[in-house]
Amino acid sequence: MKSSEIRRDKKVLTERMTLADILLLAALVTISISGFVFIKEAFPQGTDVRIEVNGKLAYRLPLNTNTTITVKGIIGNTMVEIKNKKVRITESPCLNKICIHTGWIDRGAVVCIPNRVTVFVDRSEGKENKAIDAITG
Repeated sequence: MKSSEIRRDKKVLTERMTLADILLLAALVTISISGFVFIKEAFPQGTDVRIEVNGKLAYRLPLNTNTTITVKGIIGNTMVEIKNKKVRITESPCLNKICIHTGWIDRGAVVCIPNRVTVFVDRSEGKENKAIDAITG
């Protein structure tokens, strides 16, 4: 496509826009930006990492520790790294590695569905968790 065609198409588009189109576009942009603020408020940064295997608590650690944990899932070991108040899955036996590609999180969860390992970042609700609560066998 030539640059003159692009300019012509842009001109046609702007000539066809009505006041309602501009207001709708402004409203959608505002809603999108406010979504980022809402997510930060709805899911505040957590203080703890909770790791579950097959729905059962395996580990509970403070988010401000720097450590790597090996979690035994149903198809193999999953490596979870906690560093700089964030957490991620670094290794997993699953095929697609979606859990690894999720990267670092400081709120929410990362799930390895094939290995049934879930890593949550949540609040301690006033409890101080300095040690591992349970260890998978």
